[in-house]
Amino acid sequence: MASPYLTLIALRMRSQTAYRGSFAIEVAASLGATATGLAELYVIFANVPVLGGLTFDAALLVFALGHVAFSLADLVVGHLDTLPTYLRAGTLDAFLLRPLPVLAQLVTDDLSLRRLGRTAAGSVIAGVALARTAPGWSAYSVGLVALTIVSGAAIFAALFVGAAAVQFWMVDGAEFTSSFVYGGSYAAQFPTSIFTAPLRVLFTFVVPAAFTAYLPVLTLLGLPGPFPSWIGWCTPVAAAGAWAVALLGWRAGLRHYTGTGS
Repeated sequence: MASPYLTLIALRMRSQTAYRGSFAIEVAASLGATATGLAELYVIFANVPVLGGLTFDAALLVFALGHVAFSLADLVVGHLDTLPTYLRAGTLDAFLLRPLPVLAQLVTDDLSLRRLGRTAAGSVIAGVALARTAPGWSAYSVGLVALTIVSGAAIFAALFVGAAAVQFWMVDGAEFTSSFVYGGSYAAQFPTSIFTAPLRVLFTFVVPAAFTAYLPVLTLLGLPGPFPSWIGWCTPVAAAGAWAVALLGWRAGLRHYTGTGS
């Protein structure tokens, strides 16, 4: 069953790497978001020693883990934000005619390998931050970091799917839904404690950005926070909840979709 998807992915990868010079330039250009975010964090800590109860090294780890998780999700499903184009042109109808799940077809319809640059840069920053914070290399810390990255990527992927599902009703509302996806990405790269109470609730329980980096870092480094220390291990639970909502929305959207008549 997985063979058609693997074939499509392989073809996408081959087409994007056919011109290696151009591909290298695109990868390098994708590092801009990483550099901008890192510079912003540096400027903040050049003026304050502590942000939201975190030192620069701890905040850097939050930034890196959130950045890696989002970049992985963006790599795999980030192109779902182009769904309105399919809806307006009527090309989504072709996906409905094939004996394969529509969501799986859309996910494998594109794969932007240039976004690997952001993932690689974020991973390097995470390695530096882990070395500077020295949480102690044990099965506990390694497991928590790995679980956080995988589950954090799953959370952002669910946000992309949920945002795409809303387009079945809004069609031209990509800017509105993207504000939650990319806003969640931005919020994930900073301590959630710096936000006002309504925003803390939003980015913890509605858009679970706090679970992608901030809460796991508190657990990893043994820092005090608004929740019990074990909450950092609950990122998979948040991811499961996000996917449950996203898939319900996606199925409802497909049932709502009636085609363009073309």
